Amino acid sequence: MRVRLGLDGTGRSQVSTGVAFLDHMLELFARHGLFDLEVECRGDLHIDDHHSVEDVAITLGQAFAEALGDKAGISRYGEATVPMDEALCRAVVDLSGRFYLVYEVETRRQTIGNFSVELAEHFWRSLAEAVRCNLHIDCLRGRNTHHILEGTFKATARALRRAVERDPRVAGVPSTKGVL
Repeated sequence: MRVRLGLDGTGRSQVSTGVAFLDHMLELFARHGLFDLEVECRGDLHIDDHHSVEDVAITLGQAFAEALGDKAGISRYGEATVPMDEALCRAVVDLSGRFYLVYEVETRRQTIGNFSVELAEHFWRSLAEAVRCNLHIDCLRGRNTHHILEGTFKATARALRRAVERDPRVAGVPSTKGVL
């Protein structure tokens, strides 16, 4: 497993996980978050996709946490609502140092290619726990499972992009406690 992440990037990505739909989601995550992202995972896909999806999420979350450092000068909060054809998805994030996930996304299909759709929630839970952030992801409406999941990845990328942005008015860490 190898992940390289640049938060202040251009959206460039090079992704190879062996799970084609996850590759697609990570590529658009990088593009919409303006993160430079490299991911290489060689998992036990002969069994299933669970470990690869989970390991990518954990490692990506750890890379986010490391890149954020002490979080001095960041905006901390981010929100984005993204339409994807008939689907409308929203993500809200607080880079608080405390893990919590709310995932209100209903889908109709069980798989997309070799990606188990139930792992989308597990991906976000693993990532949010590794980043130590509060993450809410909602699908406000939608029917097509591909569109719904794509909308959640785009919305979350855009919310994280806003949360990690530097705000020149923020002196130090954006918290009354002085730490995040």
